[in-house]
Amino acid sequence: MTVLATFFWGWLLGAALLGFGMGWIAVVHRAQGVSKMWMRWLALLAAALVAASFARVVPGRFGYWLDLFLVMFALYLVGCAIGSWLRDWVVSRSRPAN
Repeated sequence: MTVLATFFWGWLLGAALLGFGMGWIAVVHRAQGVSKMWMRWLALLAAALVAASFARVVPGRFGYWLDLFLVMFALYLVGCAIGSWLRDWVVSRSRPAN
């Protein structure tokens, strides 16, 4: 993992910043969310990918890409969480008190 962090630091930073921007925008998005069934399937897929990465099931270059994808996706999600939390905090502070 340190090889990923030292060699791809720019891409990892970009994933986090992209997530931050999407999290900032997503607060005002009013589309229908993902259903509970799809949420469970996506969580199961994510858990299977993480388990495959830890167990080193995928060898060679594809395993390296899987590790890179998982790290970038995790940083993207962290950026989304920080961006949406910060946007909510900024918007709630600017509302007039009733």
